[in-house]
Amino acid sequence: MSAEWNDALPIYRQLKERVVAMILDGELNEGEVIPSVRQVAVDYRINPLTVSKAYQELADEDLVEKRRGLGMYVKQGARDALLEREREHFLQEEWPRIVERIERLGLKMERLLKSADAYTAGAKA
Repeated sequence: MSAEWNDALPIYRQLKERVVAMILDGELNEGEVIPSVRQVAVDYRINPLTVSKAYQELADEDLVEKRRGLGMYVKQGARDALLEREREHFLQEEWPRIVERIERLGLKMERLLKSADAYTAGAKA
């Protein structure tokens, strides 16, 4: 996790999104313990209450569970739930704007696919 924070969003929301990204990216797997509130607060020089608030939101969304005396763990099914949520968000919120821009620019499907193929080939190299 990066120690840099964006002033546009509350730190607890940014921390929550970083943990979500770690789950989606496979850095935190289902059944694994997430870093302790105390450790995150020390590592990133933030208030433990800020970390607790981020973790509570993750628990409220049923992505992590608290095990008394052991810490917080990524719940089974959390990654799949996050993937579905992110896909729906993309399709409902982001994709319509992208389609509108594609149409405005007069881009054709063949050119988009060719560009996508070149991008993924470059990313694999």
